[in-house]
Amino acid sequence: MIVTAGRRADVVHLHPEDNIVVAARHLDAGEQLQVAGRTITLAQSIKIGHKIALVPIAEGALVLKYGQIIGSTTSAAEPGDWIHSHNLHNGDFVRDYAKAQEIPADLPPITGRTFQGYRRKDGRAGTRNYIGIISSVNCSSTVSRYIAEKFDKQVLKDYPNIDGVIAFRHGGGCGLQYGGLQHEILARTLAGAARHPNIGGFLIIGLGCENAPIGYLLDSQKLISLDGKGNRKLPPILSMQDLGGTAKTVEAGIKALAELLPQGNDVRREPIPISEIILGTNCGGSDGNSGVTCNPALGVASDMLVAAGGTSVLAETTEIYGAEHLLTRRAKSVEVADKLLERIKWWLWHTSLYGVEIDNNPSVGNKEGGLTTIAEKSLGAVAKAGTTALSEVYQYAEPITAKGFCVMDTPGFDPPSVTGLVAGGCNMIVFTTGRGSCFGCKPVPSIKVASNTPMYERMIDDMDINAGEILNGKSVDEVGREIFEKIISVASGEKTKSELLGYGDEEFVPWQIGPTL
Repeated sequence: MIVTAGRRADVVHLHPEDNIVVAARHLDAGEQLQVAGRTITLAQSIKIGHKIALVPIAEGALVLKYGQIIGSTTSAAEPGDWIHSHNLHNGDFVRDYAKAQEIPADLPPITGRTFQGYRRKDGRAGTRNYIGIISSVNCSSTVSRYIAEKFDKQVLKDYPNIDGVIAFRHGGGCGLQYGGLQHEILARTLAGAARHPNIGGFLIIGLGCENAPIGYLLDSQKLISLDGKGNRKLPPILSMQDLGGTAKTVEAGIKALAELLPQGNDVRREPIPISEIILGTNCGGSDGNSGVTCNPALGVASDMLVAAGGTSVLAETTEIYGAEHLLTRRAKSVEVADKLLERIKWWLWHTSLYGVEIDNNPSVGNKEGGLTTIAEKSLGAVAKAGTTALSEVYQYAEPITAKGFCVMDTPGFDPPSVTGLVAGGCNMIVFTTGRGSCFGCKPVPSIKVASNTPMYERMIDDMDINAGEILNGKSVDEVGREIFEKIISVASGEKTKSELLGYGDEEFVPWQIGPTL
């Protein structure tokens, strides 16, 4: 329920059981608000997105937002008091991990919608058309960049169907256990980039002595294909040590890439059912209104895509923690629910090795924007997932094959999170933000959705959609439909703000876990 003064909302009361409200604008000390049949007077000025006590809350009492527990108070609060880090912490509370007990019914189907995409020879659907240079190790990253820089807009003007050349550079590839978890994650990520439906051709460059050799990448990820005669067909591969160093590798890379361009350019956009869109959802720089406006609106768009037969993927496991019990209930099976809980348990184990608590996840910027605990942040974050049944849970960068709503295990840090989604095959990204994250991740377009109007207007060159209009009277469903239509338009070739600004070359960041040897 939104409580308004005139045409603009003052605060948002999200659920009848909530004992707090959320500021929908900057509020001054002494202001009186009529909320849920009560009059509350603000004890101090409250920033947009921050929480206000609606009723007296005793020390140690549970605080509810979205009708769910977001923590407990460390001191008593009176109506009109500010509720934040000074008097609220996550604490320990019991979650009811019901499994596959509240499976939602299928939504009414959406039929007949298409986007203008690229149909690849293997049948998959692309939304962009890039040529890729895959660095097997950080040691070959500079050479990969040198080669990519040679293929600027002037060179590519003769190849109008190619969106650009990307050097997939990263900080790993050595100092890791051969065949270990970190090696497997890197191999999955690099292979996912190479065979992504938005990549029309690729070559691989290594140094030659790395502990993540190209041969292992090719064999473990089945990047070796067979020609018509059954012979092994390798992608173009360059080894800096075998070729004689930097200059010679750059020269060879330029020649190899030039041979890929005609093949990469030989595609045209054509109508493809939107059921072949695989949407990755991510949030970054969240604030107290992210879970009120942009995330639930994206949830509506997610539901619409699932109703059309497509796939929507929720990521950032550390920002699911605290709300995972809401997802296990709607899992299609106990096995799927257990996969999610296993990932949560792994994260608790993994972070404990380093003396880290997951509740430290809300960043300084998140807290400045009104988010206090990981439970609060996660409850708002999972709103991106909409209301449909949980179909599958994937490991980081694992190929996404299921239809419907899925989860991928990624960290909360945006670059590696989105990198995992992209490597898994997502051909569209929608990125919600309250503080104003500036982000893009080639080769996939990222639609940016703002949670509030002041930030949207301040950062209009970076934001594609203003979900802050929900605080001014627009419905969540209206903005959700706007996001859905934008997904189709961008999938068909419309440029996002981050694409126009040139984002995406630096944001390919494979997740690195474990020791560096």
